[in-house]
Amino acid sequence: MYLKNDRILTALSIMLDVAFYAGRSGVVSGADIAKRSGLLRRGIEPVLQALSRAGLLDSVRGPKGGYRLGRSPRVVSLHEIVCAVGIRDQVAAFQGKGNNPLQSLVIAPLWAELNDGIKERLSGITLADLLQQAERSGLERPRQAPISFTI
Repeated sequence: MYLKNDRILTALSIMLDVAFYAGRSGVVSGADIAKRSGLLRRGIEPVLQALSRAGLLDSVRGPKGGYRLGRSPRVVSLHEIVCAVGIRDQVAAFQGKGNNPLQSLVIAPLWAELNDGIKERLSGITLADLLQQAERSGLERPRQAPISFTI
C-alpha cells in the first residue's frame, strides 16, 4: 500500500538525496544520507540494500565509497522505487485479511482502486521531475570543484 508508509518515504528520500547530491558520477555516503534525513544509519541500511539490489543505486566500496544512482534520473520512476522496497504485495494481503464482509466487499475494493490511481501517478513521475521541482523551489545542487594541482 502506498498511503503513509515510512519505508516508502525513506526510499524516496534516499533516492532523491543521492540524485541531488551525487547523481550518476558522484558518490554520497550512507552516513551523509542519514544525517541529512535525520535518520539512523542502521535504520536506512536495509532500504539502501533493497535499492541497490533493484539496480536503482550503485554501491561504491572503499574509503571514498558510498552510493550513486544506478540509472539516469530521467528513467527512474517513483513507482520503481516503491516496488524496490517490497510494497507490491501488501494490497493483496490487505484484501484477503479477515472474514469481515464490509472490509472485503467495500473497503478492500476501494483501497485497491486508490492504490491503482496512486500507482499510475507514481509511474508518471521520475527522479528528474523531483530534481526540477527542487531547483524551482530554490535549492541549489552542489557543484563539483575542479581539481587543482597548485603547489
